[in-house]
Amino acid sequence: MNVSIVRYVVARLLQIEAALMIFPLAVSLLYRESWNYLFSFLSVMIFLAVLGQLLSLKKPENKRMTAREGFVIVAISWILFSFFGSLPFVINSDIPSFVDAFFETSSGFTTTGASILDDVESLSHSSLFWRSFTHLVGGMGILVFALAVLPQIDSQSVNIMKAETPGPTFGKLVSKLSSSARILYLIYLSMTAIVTILLWIGGMDLFDSLLHAFGVAGTGGFGIKNGSITPYENAYVEWVIGIGMLAFGINFNMIYLLLIGNIKQVFKSEELKWYFLIVLGAVGLICINLIGYYDSISKLIRDVFFTVSSVITTTGFTTANFGSWPLFSQMVILLLMFFGACAGSTAGGLKISRVVVYVKILVAEIKRVAQPNRIVVVQYDQKPLGTNTKHGVANYLIIYSVVFAAVFMLISLDAPDFLSAFSAVAATFNNIGPALGAVGPAYSYSKLHDYSKILLSFTMLAGRLEIFPILILFAPRTWKK
Repeated sequence: MNVSIVRYVVARLLQIEAALMIFPLAVSLLYRESWNYLFSFLSVMIFLAVLGQLLSLKKPENKRMTAREGFVIVAISWILFSFFGSLPFVINSDIPSFVDAFFETSSGFTTTGASILDDVESLSHSSLFWRSFTHLVGGMGILVFALAVLPQIDSQSVNIMKAETPGPTFGKLVSKLSSSARILYLIYLSMTAIVTILLWIGGMDLFDSLLHAFGVAGTGGFGIKNGSITPYENAYVEWVIGIGMLAFGINFNMIYLLLIGNIKQVFKSEELKWYFLIVLGAVGLICINLIGYYDSISKLIRDVFFTVSSVITTTGFTTANFGSWPLFSQMVILLLMFFGACAGSTAGGLKISRVVVYVKILVAEIKRVAQPNRIVVVQYDQKPLGTNTKHGVANYLIIYSVVFAAVFMLISLDAPDFLSAFSAVAATFNNIGPALGAVGPAYSYSKLHDYSKILLSFTMLAGRLEIFPILILFAPRTWKK
């Protein structure tokens, strides 16, 4: 383990977090909040800047960065970002409990959207901004942002990108990694700006529009009003957010190809086809199941589309309490929680590409058993899947299932019933937010014991980073030279 390169990169990242706190500090000044709020962000910002400077004074002599260092850097940086990012909430007493603040901040950076707040409207403007801003930062990735602004760590940082970018495969847009990161962030921020403007045009004030756009972009889903999107009672706003969430669930490589005019390659994407087919299928099935529950067909379609878009992209915004829907509709929603959206997007979950590969491997295995002498080739995007890719995808499902089962058993000690425990793990592990039962859309995670909140905080981090960085960080062999 090259500890020196880990120390140096993490130190630079802490300085980035310090710089990011300028934005909520500016909001606090803009809304003329009390000194308590200014101090909460200013003190943490200065501390992080000094700590980062001290840790990065000595540059590493050995700049070699393997996959192991990449995983460790990613895991440590996400934990520290959540830890230090929670301190302003504690200092200004908007969220006095550190455990609650850590849960809320972890939920923000991992773009989960699970909340312990029963009255979100009681927060100050600066706290609301920082809480939603963590979605924007965490959506594309903390390390991707670092690579975009710190090109000097570009040389071997492909291992960082691989460790942080969600999905079974990783590919650069252009030859230089820092340039790829800048392109991704340019697309990401441009799309965020478009959503902000569209919401503003639709009647939201600029502050609300900006914070909701952060949630849409990061597929995070922190609402700034009690009741999420419901209090706005604006069909236009719901359609903008619903379509926006769906757009941010698309692989950003596909969006880049679309922008440069390579439409043919986009239409060849098997994952993209299945993504839209699953959305249409889920909307259709739930609408049929809910006929008779709504007086207006337009309201029915709007609520169902919004909910499906929110859940499959693991965003978590709500316009309807799907916890009160019929059991069949709830099971469809629960299934979508596991699917997630496309690899290379800001969404969580298993990812559509993995789900498609799992189905294809299953079909191939059935054919092989039925006809033992038959050679069955599993193809994806019209290309044969390599043995390593198939094993990697299969192994991920095994590890995913084992971790899920372990967390579920531990949470069951605290949760009031099976549905609440199971869906709470599903909603946090897949970075969705609202679950079912006692932690459904109409409730929060505030009633859980502190140990459950800490466990679910790390479950959110493990889900966002796709398990391996967190497991490798705590493996004893990782730290051997």
